[in-house]
Amino acid sequence: MSHAWGYAANNGPDKWADNFPIANGPRQSPIDIAPDASSYDAALKPLRLKYDPSTCLEILNNGHSFQVTFADDTDSSTLKDGPVSGIYRLKQFHFHWGASDDKGSEHTVNGTKYPAELHLVHWNTKYASFGEAASKPDGLAVVGVFLEIGGANASLQEVLNTFSAIKAKGKQTSFADFDPSTLLPACLDYWTYDGSLTTPPLLESVTWIVCKEPISVSREQIQIHGSLVQMKKFRELLFSAEGEAECCMVDNYRPPQPLKGRSVRASFKK
Repeated sequence: MSHAWGYAANNGPDKWADNFPIANGPRQSPIDIAPDASSYDAALKPLRLKYDPSTCLEILNNGHSFQVTFADDTDSSTLKDGPVSGIYRLKQFHFHWGASDDKGSEHTVNGTKYPAELHLVHWNTKYASFGEAASKPDGLAVVGVFLEIGGANASLQEVLNTFSAIKAKGKQTSFADFDPSTLLPACLDYWTYDGSLTTPPLLESVTWIVCKEPISVSREQIQIHGSLVQMKKFRELLFSAEGEAECCMVDNYRPPQPLKGRSVRASFKK
């Protein structure tokens, strides 16, 4: 049975456990990362991310975020090594963000939020499909990247330029030849822990890989055709569909969940 969920007072994260009891499970995400409490693990390998722009298909507004989807029937766009074994294929990426720059990310670092967070979602190809993998303890691997206010991000602007076509819930448009590796930080040092999806059904199937280094997003980017405010463009998307009362897509994040004894490992020395 499908259950309506969202980020409003009546259907937001505080209510999700009513329909998804796993919301109170032992490995829920996101979490607050305490760097001093994380442990360096020399056995963790560097991330190997190989993305083929030709696998990029479309961008859609699903009423919770916007999502860029990829063809995942080949090993052209994959994650290998890091804290996982085997081959994980890229399925999609999406973002979470706030109504203001002091909130928006799902993971926090020592309690501090970033304005937004990028999630690149991959599935373990030892399973037959994304759907099967999503229910397995080692089924998914998600790379999280924080966004901080700084210089204009040209790669992100390519994504934002599609927003006029996907403003309302249910809208989608083709989005070809985009290379998601351009949204990664230069340094791929990371924290990792066993967690879950941060949206319903909140399945506890995710190996989280959270990059230490953020990427930049501008408040304002001057172009030939005028002023573009990158974070403002995020907030102009709608939770609502055409014909419904407009509801701006903001604060689409889940708060940090209890660690419940889990370890957080780091691929780098403090």
